[in-house]
Amino acid sequence: MTDPIADFLTRIRNAYMAGHKTLEVSSSKMKVEIARVLHEKGYILAYKVVEGTPYNTIKIALKYHPESKKAAIKKIIRVSKPGLRQYRGVATMPRVLNGLGIAILSTSKGIITDKEAKSLNVGGEVLCYVY
Repeated sequence: MTDPIADFLTRIRNAYMAGHKTLEVSSSKMKVEIARVLHEKGYILAYKVVEGTPYNTIKIALKYHPESKKAAIKKIIRVSKPGLRQYRGVATMPRVLNGLGIAILSTSKGIITDKEAKSLNVGGEVLCYVY
């Protein structure tokens, strides 16, 4: 597998489309940080790193609307790819759906959203858009 972040985002997207309540994926520091941002912004219910003998996994509880059963994440799109990295400065920071969605960035301050990057005045690699 050449792009583990794209695989992680695809697994989340597929789990929502299939209507699953939970999801387990292999763990890495970046995947845990992306899950943390998604949890802080209310796109997933919870996440937990499960330490196993061969490798660690992340268990994610997916979030749905209580009445209509619609997924909390409508779209999750990988932006920066291994073949073409996408870096943005503060002046050219992307706005997802005019501020209704979030862009997750990898910066020198860690994995943060576009709004946090603007307030900290840092740019970085745009990992994905979520809305």
